[in-house]
Amino acid sequence: MLMRTDPFRELDRLTQQVLGTSARPAVMAMDAWRRGDEFVVEFDLPGVDPSTVELDVERNVLTVRAQRPVHEGTDEMIAAERPRGVFSRQLILGDNLDTEKIAASYGAGVLTLRVPVAEKAKPRRIAVETHDSPQAIGS
Repeated sequence: MLMRTDPFRELDRLTQQVLGTSARPAVMAMDAWRRGDEFVVEFDLPGVDPSTVELDVERNVLTVRAQRPVHEGTDEMIAAERPRGVFSRQLILGDNLDTEKIAASYGAGVLTLRVPVAEKAKPRRIAVETHDSPQAIGS
């Protein structure tokens, strides 16, 4: 049995997974860093209405969803390079982070998350107990 192959089908599938499709874009650029006792994560979401941003934490997985509206109207689109639709991204947070105290803010097209390090994961000094009474060494 002969099978016809399309050398570009696999490339198209991989491109759709990485870049998304017009119906399901995959673009949500992110930067993350540690500043003292917290991690800061920023997502670029220009043109996104803040009311469409959803943050969910289940166990140690943080899911960020946002939506950029689809251009509607009778205007003739000349160029459409900005992906539209629903964006979603998941981050796996370590056990050393306090998921109960995540703070989020949105301004100038950037969603900023601040995730504090859990108290139990912070370095601490342990006192060493000493015994001042002299002990005889075996006779």
